[in-house]
Parts: sequence; C-alpha cells; structure tokens
Amino acid sequence: MSLLNLTRWLAGFAPARISISWRERARSSGGALFGIALTGFIAHRLLGPDATLPFLIAPMGASAVLLFAVPASPLAQPWSIIGGNLVSSTVGVTCALLIHDPVEAAAVAIALAIAGMFALRCVHPPSGAVALTAVLGGPAVRALGYEFVIEPVALQSAVLLGSALVYHAATGHRYPHVAVKPADRNAPAQRGFSRDDLEAVLRGRDEILDVDPRDLEAVLREAEIRAYARTFGELTCAEVMTRDVISISPDTTVREARRLLRRHDIKALPVVDAQRHVKGIVTRANLADGGRNTHPGRLLAARAARWLAPLAGTDEPVHTLMSAPVRTVATTTPIADLLAIFAGRGHHHVPVVDAHKRLAGIVTQADLISGLYRQSQTEQPLAA
Repeated sequence: MSLLNLTRWLAGFAPARISISWRERARSSGGALFGIALTGFIAHRLLGPDATLPFLIAPMGASAVLLFAVPASPLAQPWSIIGGNLVSSTVGVTCALLIHDPVEAAAVAIALAIAGMFALRCVHPPSGAVALTAVLGGPAVRALGYEFVIEPVALQSAVLLGSALVYHAATGHRYPHVAVKPADRNAPAQRGFSRDDLEAVLRGRDEILDVDPRDLEAVLREAEIRAYARTFGELTCAEVMTRDVISISPDTTVREARRLLRRHDIKALPVVDAQRHVKGIVTRANLADGGRNTHPGRLLAARAARWLAPLAGTDEPVHTLMSAPVRTVATTTPIADLLAIFAGRGHHHVPVVDAHKRLAGIVTQADLISGLYRQSQTEQPLAA
C-alpha cells in the first residue's frame, strides 16, 4: 500500500462535522449533569447509604448520552431505554445463574440480549453493558439474582428517563421524539423520490441507521425544496410578504380578534407591543380550540381569565390564548429558508420583521406561491 493510499485510508476515519450549535451542546451537557445527579441522589436515598447495591451502574452514563445528546435517535426513546434495560438485565441474570463460566455467560448474555431487543423493538446500546454487568458485576450483583432487574436497573432507568422528560420540557426541546408526519404514501410523486423508494433503499442496505425513516424522508424533502428554491435566485421575504398587516396588542379581547378575522377574511393576527415587536400570533385555530395548542402555563392563565371576565365585566384578552413564542423571519431571509419552514415545520403564517425586530409584514402560503409564480413568469422570457 502506497503512502498516498494509506493517507486516504486513514482520512476515511475522520469524523463528520457536528452540525448542532454550541448552545445545543451546552444544553445536552447540562441535561446529562441533571439526569445523572438526580438518578444517583434518588437511588442513594431509596437504597440507603449502607446498601450493597450500586446506586449508579455504569450503563446509565451511556444512556444519558443518548437521552440528552441525541434525543431524536430511535435508540433513545422511552421504550428503548426501559425495554432494552429490562430485557438485557433479565437475560444477564439468567445467564449468570445457568452458565458457570463467566466469559461464556457474558458472550451468551450479550447475544441473547441483542436478539431480545430486536424482537421487542427496543434496541438500546447501553443495555448491552447492563447484560454484562449482570454477569460480571461481582458477588454483590450475583447475590441479588433477579432483584437486580428491579433494583437498581428498573429504578435507575425510570428515574433517568423521568429526568430527561422533565429537562427536555423545561428547556423547550421535543422529547419523546415524534417524527414528522409522513406524506401520503399513495400520493403520486411529482419529482424526486417517493417513500416507497426510500424504504426500498433502506431494505437493500440491510442495516440499522440511527434515524427514524420518516425523519430521514423529511430531511431529504427539505433539501429538495431548498434546491428548488435556489432556482429562483435571491428572492427574499420582503418581495413576497403582505405589507399591510393587521395586528393587535396583547390586551385586545378575544371578541375583537374574532371580529377582525371575520371582517378582513384573514386567518391570523400578529400580536405586537407598543414598539411593534412581535410577541405572539393568534389564529382561527387558537380561538376555535380555546388555546389547547399553547403552553400549559398559558392554559391556566386562560382559564383564570375566563372565570374572572364575567366578574370584571370584560372579555378575555388574547395574550392568554396566543401562540408564543412565534417564529419570525427577517425581510432579507431567502425564500429557500421560508420554504423549509412551511414544508417541514407545519407553519401557515410567518410574521416578517425589519432590522429593528419590528413587524414589517406577514407571509402566508398563498403569498409564497404567488411570489414563486411571479418570479417564474419573469424568468421565462429571459430563458427563452
């Protein structure tokens, strides 16, 4: 092998660039700190300082990496950690009791744990270490027998999972991960690939990719949309947005908001403060469902406002029902970014702000389609 070939071969081991922000990295590290500290504290309190049980087993560290650093992974979902750890600990204890040679017991335990996790669709890599711990954990672990499955494995797994649920909710991160709703499988593909094509490729590879196929499809679709949007040059939000925006203040009543929506035949009202900074958005859906899609704290405020409104002789203010915080874009944002927001994240109305973060307009799906059509009509004569 030549030096050049050796260099290329070694270069193949270089890791891919991590695409997440430093803020997300810090959030992941903080979550692991919170999760492991809470798990250790609770286990220590429940088991007592004199317990022979380990109040933290090593596989919990690996589970924390998945739960907090890669929470979108199918391997990090609640059923994966609970099911994987319970299956593997049960298999490990059984092998330790039936097979006297520790090396043989460890090998069989790992093999059966993997088979069991595949069968129950709860593959969780740290669970392999759980099975190994059950076999090679020493006299204290061996003496526990099947009690090891409950304490410490089930206990610590449940506490670590609970800490992940609390931490992700508190930091505004989606967990458990819910894949983007897939497109209709039977819908004809206008261009590019279909979901059947994607699934056929994945079956052909015959290996697990650490991503939900629906998420993979959404990423590829979004990439297609961005590539399509590039064909329209430097078209920006300022060129497609509706400029005469009807907005309301946070203290506007629900009754007045409904009246404005009906009178102007629109579907959304940006909520702005005195400086015209966007604080939220009120849609027909918000007013129809009573704010069920808003933050839990806002739900309590909305209910309190409804109870107190008759006593005060006033109507409920919209700030108790509005969606907040709301996604905004700058006037200079390319429509490639806007297309991704509409197509991949379920938005229907996006407020546009100027350089001073003040409301400058709003873009709807109709505005976007109209802008793309105008641009295509402009470019056709040039292409001819």
